[in-house]
Amino acid sequence: MFERYALFYTPIGPLADFGAQWLGWDSGIGRAVSHPEIADIDVASITRTPRKYGLHGTLKAPFRLAEGCDVAQLQDAAKVFAAGQAAFGIGTLCLRYRSGFVALRPRNQDIALQDFAAAAVKVFDPFRATLTDAEIARRRKAKLTAQQDQQMLNWGYPFIFDDFHFHLTLSGRLGADDAAHVIDALAPRLENIVPDPFLIDAITLMGQDAQGMFHQIHRYALTG
Repeated sequence: MFERYALFYTPIGPLADFGAQWLGWDSGIGRAVSHPEIADIDVASITRTPRKYGLHGTLKAPFRLAEGCDVAQLQDAAKVFAAGQAAFGIGTLCLRYRSGFVALRPRNQDIALQDFAAAAVKVFDPFRATLTDAEIARRRKAKLTAQQDQQMLNWGYPFIFDDFHFHLTLSGRLGADDAAHVIDALAPRLENIVPDPFLIDAITLMGQDAQGMFHQIHRYALTG
């Protein structure tokens, strides 16, 4: 039994393999992976914060199961949702330094992706337990806007709908100079393994264990 659940996009193939090595955690097999050795970069240190999630893009942020809900129901809902959605491209992903961390982000805002993520937030919200006072207080440390605060109260997470920005996180907090150095190191390694255009072709149901690490429960292909 996992402590929390989430709906992520998780890549497959060479990008997934590299992401597991870079972050030090393969969520597909639930195992720590050795980091690559890169001169002048302490990969283990700069990836410590995102490591527990594995390489992913958040669709429905981690949540505790609501009373009366179980994992089998959540799996059924994920299967139905994926069967009703068609795979779609989101253009080119680029390495960018934004909000204090390095990530792969779409070059351009994609309406289909925004709508897809919004649908995931709404469809899976009935499975989410109400936030505790401690969880609310922790979220508010991020200095949320009024809209983000209300979204957090209503839907369990502040950065959704108009505030949603898809990304595959590759570092924790970094200064601008360090981020530039990391991007320079990552760019040639990712050049031939990031699909272009990038395809959103599945959702992955994730579970967080007692040690805080996320595991892939099942990856559901979008077949609508």
